[in-house]
Amino acid sequence: MRILIADDDLTCRVILRKSLQKLGHEVIETADGDEAWVQYRETNPEVVISDWMMPGKDGLALCDAIRSDNGTAYTYFVLLTALNDKDSVLRGLEAGADDYLTKPLDSKELQARLISARRVTELHRELARLNDELFKEGRTDPLTRVGNRRCMQEELAQSFDRAKRYDQVFAVALCDIDHFKNYNDHFGHQKGDTALKDVAAVLKQSGRLGDHVFRYGGEEFLVLLPEQSADKAILAMERRRQAVLEAQIDHPKSDTAEVVTISVGIAVFEQAKDQDVENLVKRADTSLYEAKRTGRNSIKCDC
Repeated sequence: MRILIADDDLTCRVILRKSLQKLGHEVIETADGDEAWVQYRETNPEVVISDWMMPGKDGLALCDAIRSDNGTAYTYFVLLTALNDKDSVLRGLEAGADDYLTKPLDSKELQARLISARRVTELHRELARLNDELFKEGRTDPLTRVGNRRCMQEELAQSFDRAKRYDQVFAVALCDIDHFKNYNDHFGHQKGDTALKDVAAVLKQSGRLGDHVFRYGGEEFLVLLPEQSADKAILAMERRRQAVLEAQIDHPKSDTAEVVTISVGIAVFEQAKDQDVENLVKRADTSLYEAKRTGRNSIKCDC
């Protein structure tokens, strides 16, 4: 583990460093609380062993600063002190410390504390990983693996607020799979689900890294195009329309082509027109209707 020592007593630091290195740990040494705080922010240690009384931040202040930090990784905090009364120990634990050691150091006690530290930090890492997975799953459409409606609404609201506040530009595009009812009627819903997944993958892979693709509902997808003017948005969606066409997903019941195609409606944010994000999406939906009305497998833009 990476362990940060904070102690103004040189002799104690040397003993502690050698003991920790002997146990196979990486050690960072500091002589006061302020320096320890800087090193903590730079090195992200799994464990901090801090003296109670030292220049700058004392042990309690350093512990409080670490517990108030917004980092995702958990740091196991051990207070090192010559004080062995129960009131002092309780104060330290109430301040957020996980454990304590008393001077002079006992190597077996140190080793025991580090066994606990490893278990606790590994548990926190696993919990953080599981929470991250749950967060992502809660924002992902289970079938197509692109963003779901909840994720879409959050991202649209953020883009809209930024555009309003900083006079930025962005575009949204609604994409509809042409004659998808005919596809399902001919192949069945299981094959239809496969087609939805394939189209979603093409939409996601054929654009910029900063673009976002969401399942809007049924056979419709919404693409969020940050910082895209009308001309750039049309080019970006033309690449996607062409990519879906070139994917050659068989569709014998299409009146447009013998493969799956998409129709696209685009709207570019305008300060004067769009008082809310719903109006922007509505304009894209109107453009989509026009693309479908005039023959499908095409793009229309309310620009």
